[in-house]
Amino acid sequence: MLSSTARILRRLLGAGVALTLTVGLAGAGPATAAPDRHGDGTQPLPGYTISNPPLAPLVVDGAPTTVRQGVHRHSGYIVEVPEKWNGDLVLWAHGYRGQTTVLSPEPPGFGLRQRLLEQGYAWASSSYYRNGFDIRAGVLSTKDLADHVRREVRRPHRTYLAGASMGGYVIARSLEQYPGFYAGALPLCGVLGDQTLLDFFLDYNLVAQALAGVDAYPVPADYLTTVVPRIQVALGLTGVTPTSPGITNERGRQLRDITINRSGGPRPGADITFAIWKDFLFGISVTNGGDSPAERPGQLATNLFTRYAPNSPVDVDATVRRVAPENLRQRLSPTLTEVPRIAGRPTAPVLSLHNLGDLFVPFSMEQVYARDVAKHGRSRLVVQRAVRAAQHCEFTPAEAGAAWDDLVSWVRTGERPPGDTVTDPAVVAAADYGCRFSDRAAYAAGVGTRRLYPAC
Repeated sequence: MLSSTARILRRLLGAGVALTLTVGLAGAGPATAAPDRHGDGTQPLPGYTISNPPLAPLVVDGAPTTVRQGVHRHSGYIVEVPEKWNGDLVLWAHGYRGQTTVLSPEPPGFGLRQRLLEQGYAWASSSYYRNGFDIRAGVLSTKDLADHVRREVRRPHRTYLAGASMGGYVIARSLEQYPGFYAGALPLCGVLGDQTLLDFFLDYNLVAQALAGVDAYPVPADYLTTVVPRIQVALGLTGVTPTSPGITNERGRQLRDITINRSGGPRPGADITFAIWKDFLFGISVTNGGDSPAERPGQLATNLFTRYAPNSPVDVDATVRRVAPENLRQRLSPTLTEVPRIAGRPTAPVLSLHNLGDLFVPFSMEQVYARDVAKHGRSRLVVQRAVRAAQHCEFTPAEAGAAWDDLVSWVRTGERPPGDTVTDPAVVAAADYGCRFSDRAAYAAGVGTRRLYPAC
């Protein structure tokens, strides 16, 4: 089922209506084709190089693991197998690498490499055949690597997915692209709300401009050096810090409160979260690596039908610039595009972790996914957990390890593990929300941003 916004956009597209609010359909067209990946695939695609230095084996139960590295379908890869392999394989999906031209696979993070091998699992990781915000490359390269392991090493009993950030986007779409292939999935800080992440970035900048009385969209070349400082002064944001998150400017408070609502609603540490991320969110708006959605994902963003709260003292709904998606066809396409839709139809158990204070990939991504999954009657397949930390992907090995262990137990026994409710505003706003699955030892040790939150 499409969201109401998607349904309206689709009707506009089908009727051929010219969208002239700020950005029309000029330049929009069918989704670009996947790059030509024929040939033997032992070299990267033109313009790319592969960095895959030798990975030293680990010693597990007194025996070294076997590490295989190489290039397959234009992607670098690593496969590591313990001597006492239990027959199951874990595919690690890495996060966003920017627009660099160097492709590199990575081992599972958050202490999971060691944990997997000690438990008898083999793991494999692909660089993907392309960088950028290219989810299609991640989905295809990860599945290609899984098939390569089946041919060259051994056919696994079960194949799991795990990954972080953009890797969570790859995971969620992979479960829908290849139903029945993966046994379970562990997305960490994942972009589970697909293109709505891009809407969030757009919202922040357009709302800030509206509140400051500055018209700067599309953003000019001097946006960060000239325009943003004006906005920050006008909204009283320049002296706001995580240790002093109070804002005396009423328009600045309105931006903060709108941002909190758009990123998951009132929740513990929300003011601190805003103070940490307020400057970064201006910078993310100028990312522009080229013309394709993978290179310039902002072309899919829209706020045409967004309603902002609170809507005073400034009537933002009436004054904000409205932007239509430049590439409407790719925004709505159900096919596997560079920045595809996630329908909310997982085909295997999913256990996700998300930091409450993350505004690079905000907590609202979990809420969007939960609602989409519920629409399709598949909530039984999803367990979500909140962690009280304010950075992106700020998880301890204990948090990630416990989630992994619970996912595996769920797959093997069918017993669904506990999680947090993410779509009930009253629950999420409670003072102790996120305590259940947060690492108490990390708080005691003052790790990362943990002590910016009250003790549980």
